[in-house]
Amino acid sequence: MQIPDLERKSIHYRKTILSGIAQAGAGHTGGSLSCTDILNVLYNHVMRVDPQNPTWAGRDRYIHSKGHSVEALYTVLADKGFFPAEKLATLGRGGSHWVGHPTRKVPGIEQNTGALGHGLSVAVGMAIAAKQDGADYRVFTLMGDGELTEGSIWEASMSAAFYQLDNLTVIIDRNTLQITGRTESVMALEPLAERFAAFGYAVRTVDGNDVAALVDLFAQTPFEPGKPNLILARTTKGKGVSFIEDAADWHHHVPTAAELEIALAELNQAEQCWQERYATVSTR
Repeated sequence: MQIPDLERKSIHYRKTILSGIAQAGAGHTGGSLSCTDILNVLYNHVMRVDPQNPTWAGRDRYIHSKGHSVEALYTVLADKGFFPAEKLATLGRGGSHWVGHPTRKVPGIEQNTGALGHGLSVAVGMAIAAKQDGADYRVFTLMGDGELTEGSIWEASMSAAFYQLDNLTVIIDRNTLQITGRTESVMALEPLAERFAAFGYAVRTVDGNDVAALVDLFAQTPFEPGKPNLILARTTKGKGVSFIEDAADWHHHVPTAAELEIALAELNQAEQCWQERYATVSTR
């Protein structure tokens, strides 16, 4: 998929995420919006997946370690055709598999997650299995910066370097906010790039809300032979809606009907700007 199409996808995804959370009356708004562009690029440009055969042995694996932001993942999976888009309307309802954290009962979900800090360990195990089996599938995992205080993250990182898992790409959604405030106030993480490099990763930093930059960086993996890849994606929590951006209160705030109307109007305006920008390019 080309860059302009990816950019428009991100706008559409954000509309769907917000509408779904509002309808469900629950969800993690800010974190879902911050990782939208990352998931968009992964599923529409980078990863080998087959929505008609979700368990295809040759597929790339994706582990959504920051499980509370599952609304973004559900939105992308529905758009890819892993399940009917109508299922999104059952989010959070009794009897629905589309609950507030990833579950393998939903097609396309590789692993139940939600208890923070476990996704990387699962991804490391999958990457080791690929190496041992001589398989060429790759493993990707997305972690929130707030979960990096979990000790299991660093245990798994030691293993990733020791087993030379250059088929593993770890992405950090570095939006600098967690449920109780700024990450640096809760438990300082910086210098984050240097910490991960010291654990043996090949580290790169990128604007995690810039689809063109993401496309370019993912194409460079593996960054160094024999080293696990780590992408420090600097994002904005609540990206795409002015009054949600960089606001800790929107970690799991549900938009009211009035807030949803304003948010969708902003995103419609963003799409209008997208149309005007590429219409100008096409006429040059």
